[in-house]
Amino acid sequence: MGLNILKSAAIAATSLLVSAPLAADGHTETPQGTSEDRTIPGVTKTPMTARDLVTMPRLGGPTVTPFGRYAVYSVTNTDPEGLTRSPTHYLLDLAVPGAQPVEFDLGIDAYALAFGPDNFLYFISYEHTDARTSEDEEERARVWRAALEGDGNVTGPMLVADVPGTDIAGFSIAPSGDKIALWSAISRDCESFSCPRGENGTGTGRLYEGDAGFYRHWDQWITPGEFNRVFVFGLTDGAITGDGVALDGGNSDGAITANTPTMPFGGGEDIAWAPDGSGVYFTARVTGAAEPSSTDLDIYWSDLSGAAPIELTAANAAHDSGPAPSPDGETLAYLAMARPGYESDRLVVHLRDLETGETRALTQDTDLSFGGLSWSADGSHLLATAADVLDTPAFRIDPASGEVTKLDLIAGNEAHIGNLTALTGGRLLFTRDSIGSPAELYLSASGNRARPLTDIVTSHMGEMATTMTRRFSFSGAEGDTVWGQITRLEGQEGPIPAILYIHGGPQGSFRDGWSSRWNPRVLASQGYAVISVDFHGSAGYGQEFMDSINRDWGGKPLEDLQKGLAAALELDSQIDGSRTCAMGASYGGYMVNWIAGQWSDRFDCLIQHDGLFDMRSFYYSTEELWFPKWDFGGSYEEQRETYERWNPVNHVDQWQTPMLVITGEQDFRVPYTQGLQSFTALQERGIPSQLLVFPDENHWVLGAENSVQWHDTVFAWLDRWLNDAKQAEPAE
Repeated sequence: MGLNILKSAAIAATSLLVSAPLAADGHTETPQGTSEDRTIPGVTKTPMTARDLVTMPRLGGPTVTPFGRYAVYSVTNTDPEGLTRSPTHYLLDLAVPGAQPVEFDLGIDAYALAFGPDNFLYFISYEHTDARTSEDEEERARVWRAALEGDGNVTGPMLVADVPGTDIAGFSIAPSGDKIALWSAISRDCESFSCPRGENGTGTGRLYEGDAGFYRHWDQWITPGEFNRVFVFGLTDGAITGDGVALDGGNSDGAITANTPTMPFGGGEDIAWAPDGSGVYFTARVTGAAEPSSTDLDIYWSDLSGAAPIELTAANAAHDSGPAPSPDGETLAYLAMARPGYESDRLVVHLRDLETGETRALTQDTDLSFGGLSWSADGSHLLATAADVLDTPAFRIDPASGEVTKLDLIAGNEAHIGNLTALTGGRLLFTRDSIGSPAELYLSASGNRARPLTDIVTSHMGEMATTMTRRFSFSGAEGDTVWGQITRLEGQEGPIPAILYIHGGPQGSFRDGWSSRWNPRVLASQGYAVISVDFHGSAGYGQEFMDSINRDWGGKPLEDLQKGLAAALELDSQIDGSRTCAMGASYGGYMVNWIAGQWSDRFDCLIQHDGLFDMRSFYYSTEELWFPKWDFGGSYEEQRETYERWNPVNHVDQWQTPMLVITGEQDFRVPYTQGLQSFTALQERGIPSQLLVFPDENHWVLGAENSVQWHDTVFAWLDRWLNDAKQAEPAE
C-alpha cells in the first residue's frame, strides 16, 4: 500500500512564516532561491540545481518474463515547467548484449507492471480504454493486461479485474496462472471484495474504540473497521472468476482481523504464492489494543479453502516477514527479529521445512541485517542485501550451511544495490545507485561483475559539475571506530563552508546511495562540503553498535558528531570550519534541537526538519509507541527520568543559533506541533528563525513543487548565514 499524499487544491499552497531577526545581528534577508549564479572557485561545469534533482528521471524496479528473456521497467519523468510527473515504459531484451531499450505505449496510464506466467503484461490503471466508461463511472483502479512483443508492439489492453465500489491497490498472479490475489482497504464486516463503504451516520466525526489499535498511522487517519485485505479469485482467459476467497478467513472460526499488506509501507513483498499455486503465504499485522506498542508481524498460510489461515510463526513474538518459498515448494525462507518491541533488531534469515514444520535460524552467526530475500532460479541458494559500512551490497546464502558470501557485482564501491532479481542461468538483474548518480539497471552473469543495461541519467550527470565523496573513519565515543563521508565538488578551491548532515532513524545511515530528498550531491553543488557521520546507533556496523544508542540519544551520538566534524576538518584543509551549519530530519532534527542546547556556540545556523522537541508531548501524540518505548526503556510514565534526560525542551535557555524549522501537517510520526513548539521557543528568545509548514506533506517532502520550495528555502537560509552575511562581516 502506497503513501496517501493529499493533493487537495484547497491546501496546495504552503506556509512560510519569518520571525524578525535580532536588531543587532547585522544580517539582512536574502531572497529565496538557489545560488545558481554564484561563482564557485575551481569549478567550470554548471553545478547541479534543486530543479535538476526534482526533474531527474527516476528508474523503477524491473519485471521480467517467466524465463528471463525480457525485462520491462518504467522511468518517471517530471516536466521541468509544470513539474507534473508521468511514467514512460521500456522493454529490454536481456539475451542480446548491447540491446537498446524499446519504448512502448499501453494506451492508458499504467503502474505496478508485472509479467504473468502467460507472458502477458499485467498492470493497474485508473483510466479506461472506453472513454465513455471513464466519464460515466466513478474513477477507480482496475487490473488490465496486454500482449507485448519484442519490438514493443502492444495488443490490448484487456480488462482483467473491475470491481465496482473498490479501488484495487495491488495484485499478485499465481505461478500456475489460474488465480490472482487482489488487495484493497475493505471493511472487515464485508464477505466479498466488492463492498461499498458504509455511512458514518450524522456528522463527519470518526468514532474510535479504545481497544481497536491505531486510530491514525504515518499520514492517514484510520477508517474505523476498515483494513487492508487480500482476496484470491480464479483467473480464466485473463479475467477474474468467482466471488473471491479472503485470506484472513472471512467469517470462519479462527479468522483474523489484520492488515495485509501491512501498514504503513507493506506491499507485494507481503504476499508469496506456493510454487504450484495451491495457496498463499502472507505477512499480517493483527489489530487490537496492543498494536501501537507491538512489532509482532507474523507469517500465515492460506490453502484458499476459505478456512482461517494457519499462523506459521506464532512461536516468535517479534517481527516475522518476507515469506519466500523455495522453487521446489519444500522450504519457506523468511526474515525474523528476536526481540519483541524493537523495530531495528537484526533481521535473521530463517528456514522452515514445510513438511515437518522444523524451523532454524540460518544466518544467526552473521552480524548482518538482511532484506530483499529471494531464492536463486534453481533453488540452490538464497539472495539478499544488507547494509555494510556505508554500502548496501548483495549476498549469496547457502541454505544448508548458512555460509554468507558477499557478491562483488560492481567495480569499486558497491554503493546501493536494490531490486535484486534472480534469472535463469545464474544471472542477476538489479539496480545500483550512489551519492554521485541515481539508479541504473545492471545485469550480472553468474554473480560476476555486472554490465550496465541503461543510461537513463548517467550521461546527463556527466554534463554537470561532478562531486567526489571521500570516506573516512575515526575513533568515536568509547573508542569505537566510526565512519563518515565528505561530499564536495571536484576541483573546488577553498575555503569551503561546511554542512554537518545528520541522518534520521536513529538506526539509519547516510549511506553511499542516491536520494531524491536529502541529497548530498545537490547540496555540495551549491558550494558546500557535506559531512555525514554514522554515529553510534547507525546501521551497517553490527547489531551491538546499533543497539548502543538505546537510552542514550544525546550521549554517544553527539560525541561522535563532534569528533567526526573535527576529523573531517583535519582531513580536508580546504573546508572552512569557521563557516558551518548543521541540519537533519526526524532523529536528525531531534539532534539539531539537542545541539542547539548542548553545542550552542559551534554553528552559524541550524536546519531542523520534523525534529522531536519535547519528549513528553511527542510520546503522547506519536502513533507507533513501540519506538519510544524501546529506545527509552518504557513508557513516559515508566521512564520519565530517561525521557527528560535527553529532552531538548529542557535546554532552550541555551539556544542562540539561528534555526530554520520545517514540518508537514500530515506527519503523524513526529506531529507537526513539535515544529511549532520549537519555533515558539526561537521566537520567545528573539533568535533569527523561519518556519516552513507543508499542509500536504507527511514525514517526508514528496511533491515536486514542494521539493523545489524546500530546497530553495534551505539554500537561501544557508546562503544567508554562510555566504552572504559571513563574507560581508568585517574581519576582526
